[in-house]
Amino acid sequence: MTDQSAGVSEREALARLRSIGEEIVDGVERCLPAWVECRVRDILDAWARLDEPSRRRAETDATAAGTHAAARVAGQLRDLFALDPAEQRVTPLEVVRSAVREPTEVLRSVGVPPVVRDAFDERTVPDDVYGLTPRTLGDLGDESLAPLHLAWGLAKAAVLRSRAERQP
Repeated sequence: MTDQSAGVSEREALARLRSIGEEIVDGVERCLPAWVECRVRDILDAWARLDEPSRRRAETDATAAGTHAAARVAGQLRDLFALDPAEQRVTPLEVVRSAVREPTEVLRSVGVPPVVRDAFDERTVPDDVYGLTPRTLGDLGDESLAPLHLAWGLAKAAVLRSRAERQP
């Protein structure tokens, strides 16, 4: 097994980290609105107890919520990526997972009860009462986003390793 980060300068690693960050933000801005709408629709379909006017309102609200979630999460990602890598205390996926907030508000507003979740999910994501949390960036609807989280982590590690190798 070869060491892929050996010999990578900090400048090169930082450039790669920035590039991956931009790809993640672009993907989130592109995919998150539809992801919110789809998650709301999935829960509404499964519950199947809303009258038609309430359902239409929830779907309209989901469209607005998706737009809001994309802007909020993309902004938080930009803030994260603007930090020095040594100061980044969360991952992009942690930031993206906060997007459950908007569809949760839509579903609560029309009276949809929480779904039954397993004990692990209840412990690890207690605020996600509808089981919406994406497991990977690819869950937003574009599988090409999934490996970006790993690539981001590797690029961040390469930056930090390069710095550590310069230390006496």
